[in-house]
Amino acid sequence: MTLLTSPEPDIDRGTAADIDRQAPTPMYHQLKHRIIDDITRLALRPGDLLPGEHKLCEQFGVSRTVVRQALSQLEHQGVIERVKGKGTFVAHQKTPESLVHTLTGLFQEVAARGGHVHSDVRRQEVAPADDEVADALGVAPGTAVVVIERLRHVDDEPWSWTTTYLPHDIGQAVLQEDLSDQSLYAVLATHGIRAVRGVRSAEAASATEEQGALLGVGTGKALLVLRSIGFDERDRPMEFFVAYHRGDRSRFEFQLNAAPTEVSTASLRHSGPN
Repeated sequence: MTLLTSPEPDIDRGTAADIDRQAPTPMYHQLKHRIIDDITRLALRPGDLLPGEHKLCEQFGVSRTVVRQALSQLEHQGVIERVKGKGTFVAHQKTPESLVHTLTGLFQEVAARGGHVHSDVRRQEVAPADDEVADALGVAPGTAVVVIERLRHVDDEPWSWTTTYLPHDIGQAVLQEDLSDQSLYAVLATHGIRAVRGVRSAEAASATEEQGALLGVGTGKALLVLRSIGFDERDRPMEFFVAYHRGDRSRFEFQLNAAPTEVSTASLRHSGPN
């Protein structure tokens, strides 16, 4: 089978004989792996058009139910994406930024795989802490804190919208720094300030009009929201951030371990915004 990416996608050599109806492997599973193999073999790129349901049915002599099962699994696995009225496309792969046992930030994570992070710094100023920020940093509401709001780009593509809050005595060290192309964690480290542990939570959300426009996904699209409090060596809250990540580009992973009470616990695996 050869997948083509012309305006009218077709399959060059796929035939009904390519599906083994006597094999114990379900036909939808065979079809699914043929599509995966061709995407890899032909080095198809995200956004390339793939054959639709009717064409796959015709070429492989299978029912629409078989085709839909194969495509549904591929979509669930993040291999393809189907756009109503437009067709089936090779999907942009979701990237798991890692935070398992260390406080590695997005900047370091992307750099380690050869990518580049650039930030549009939208705010970098002193402001009074609202109730949520005050609770996170252990200060009174209205206390002056440093606010850093950044739209993060990975390889020139909008990736996350992050607002970080720092206690004033810590944040003043980075108030005048250019954070467009460097890690906040790295800058803080030059001043002897390091996070040694963190508490993080993740939840799903739908993009507001503003979030959708900034991240290039549109209103109502899925976002992954990460909230985190970082603590320094004195166990003092040193940062609090809220980061909205594109749901079509990021993935949260959990590492499961058996606790002493034999109850499974999960540690969030996702890089921070710094």
